[in-house]
Amino acid sequence: MSTELKSLYLLRHGKSSWDDPSVEDHDRPLAPRGTEAARRIGAYMSQRRFSPALVLCSSAARAIQTYEAVASVLGKANVVLVEDALYGTTPADLLNRLREIPEQAEPVLVVGHNPTLQELAMDLSGDGEPRSLARLREGLPTGGLAALSYVGRWADLGHGRAYLESLTVPRELPDAGPSRKAR
Repeated sequence: MSTELKSLYLLRHGKSSWDDPSVEDHDRPLAPRGTEAARRIGAYMSQRRFSPALVLCSSAARAIQTYEAVASVLGKANVVLVEDALYGTTPADLLNRLREIPEQAEPVLVVGHNPTLQELAMDLSGDGEPRSLARLREGLPTGGLAALSYVGRWADLGHGRAYLESLTVPRELPDAGPSRKAR
């Protein structure tokens, strides 16, 4: 088994807009508050040098817009894969997708939906920072970022094998300021 440390970030999309009830769930955009929250998470990731090499993003509009807002502050990842299968996926199916990640892809960011992300983070976290574990049990709020570490090959990722480093909630972070593109 590989002894290489891997980092996995699970980011729930930001708050979506319900202004137009005729819009299908998959096509619902971010609300302005969701965009701002995603920028805050991007700034947080940048400050901590969390720079994903690979992004797996749900094809839902709000997930793509969340990643775009994060990237406006953090910068674009080397590889960004927008995948239809990540919309409405189960924790088991998402875990199987993560097991297919090439070994050299590290760190990895998944931008998706609840309850899948929360349930997967709980399943993977054999241990973790106590406050973050307690908060994760309560839920993964919109825009929330679970940061996990794992020693081994992506193919061997599984139940209780990761450590929950942190759970970050955008409303607890300072304003992200202007996007990188606007500077």
